[in-house]
Amino acid sequence: MESDEGLDVVDFLQDYIQNHLHSNHLKLPEIVTAMKDRGFFGENFDDIDFFFDNSAMALAELYVMYLDNGKLYDAEDEFGKVNSFTADEESLKFILRCLTDIRDEVPDADGMREIVELRRDSESWTEWKSNLEFLIHRFEQEIANLSQ
Repeated sequence: MESDEGLDVVDFLQDYIQNHLHSNHLKLPEIVTAMKDRGFFGENFDDIDFFFDNSAMALAELYVMYLDNGKLYDAEDEFGKVNSFTADEESLKFILRCLTDIRDEVPDADGMREIVELRRDSESWTEWKSNLEFLIHRFEQEIANLSQ
């Protein structure tokens, strides 16, 4: 959420809410589809890009933020209009796959996933990796909850 790419997701979601929010209810499957249409994700999982990885992490963080706090981001402006945010198994599994591919360092065409390469060399590597593991765990929990 602290990167330019993460803020691009926040801006996208604000616009999405303004133009597509019905009954103050967000649906993760619709957001994932809209983000795919706007180029926030690749055509398939072999399409690996720094921007796609950041988009997946930012969307995951926003979803978990809503689960934990009952509100999105700063809950002002457009975000304050959201009263519920739901997901289905397919959309959760899509984001989970994006996150696990990052964690597992599935390489891009150049041999190393750029997001991992950049983060590994930063002072925040341990914190970033811990956040990634937390997001993965939360999405696994949500999928398990839907299966019950």
